[in-house]
Amino acid sequence: MDSTNLSSLPEESVEQEQEQQQDCQKKPLPSAFASVPHRPPTQSSLQKYSPLDWSGYFNEEQDVSIPDSKDVFHVYMAGTEGPVVFCLHGGGYSGLSFALSANNIKEKARVVAMDMRGHGKSSTENDLDLSIETMCNDVFAVVKAMYGDSPPAIVLVGHSMGGSVAVHVAAKKTLRSLAGLVVVDVVEGTAMASLMHMQKILSSRMQHFSSIEKAIEWNVKGGSLRNVDSARISIPSTLKFDESKNCYVYRSRLEETDQYWKGWYEGLSEKFLSSPVPKLLLLAGTDRLDRSLTISQMQGKFQMVVVRHTGHAIQEDVPDEFSTLILNFISRNRIGPHGVEIP
Repeated sequence: MDSTNLSSLPEESVEQEQEQQQDCQKKPLPSAFASVPHRPPTQSSLQKYSPLDWSGYFNEEQDVSIPDSKDVFHVYMAGTEGPVVFCLHGGGYSGLSFALSANNIKEKARVVAMDMRGHGKSSTENDLDLSIETMCNDVFAVVKAMYGDSPPAIVLVGHSMGGSVAVHVAAKKTLRSLAGLVVVDVVEGTAMASLMHMQKILSSRMQHFSSIEKAIEWNVKGGSLRNVDSARISIPSTLKFDESKNCYVYRSRLEETDQYWKGWYEGLSEKFLSSPVPKLLLLAGTDRLDRSLTISQMQGKFQMVVVRHTGHAIQEDVPDEFSTLILNFISRNRIGPHGVEIP
């Protein structure tokens, strides 16, 4: 199996650098060059991988409290007019993975990017319950809390795990203002085939980082993300500081949620095709397209675009092309702030 197929799940699955992972507190072993003084990183290196603030891309952030629960979901918002492009990130990412894209989309549409349960700045009663049903309910609850009973036209955009959630939400046909569905680099066949490898991928990635800059650098040099600026915005929100280990570790505990993974992707193609709204499938390679989707695409049941020269996180690696595809999809299907506009 091609290694690129393994990246259709959470989600930072990259080839590991040829180095042994160490606890950040562990001192290096003595070497023949021990007498050579340590050379600190150059200022330019630190600047290249220094974090960037979300406020340069989104207009505001908000904590959305869900009634009758202790769940609080963090959302980033941009734009003031047009339909709402509601973004759902992949496992191990955060809402900020859409930051660079949102900066372009907000010129013609509104953008809402939420931190999913167990990710980013969101806080729930059970961060490990990543069942597809729970995550769908989270989306419904956030939309309800933000817009009440009269939400604007919504275009759901989901990447990887978030793409699965978007498809399931659309297939339920209860979000009446849903006007479009965009799924980013996830299809049932490849995803299901990759499940058996995911624990190994998660356990073999770098687990500890001495600084946020090191985490950003590792993700870029390792190939997880190809856009340095996007990594500088999104990676910090995927980490937390572990005082017991005196280093940064991953915020999400994906390896403890494997009981739910099959439910994310099983039957995904059928649900995608049954969604009664315009559909766009963005893929990083044609090898990710399974037979049922190939036939349906040839029959014109949905639009498909293969985005070249990108990794799994299309919205991060090529944000200009991604945002153009989203805005063209909205325009082609005449999706306005209140739904499809009849000329």
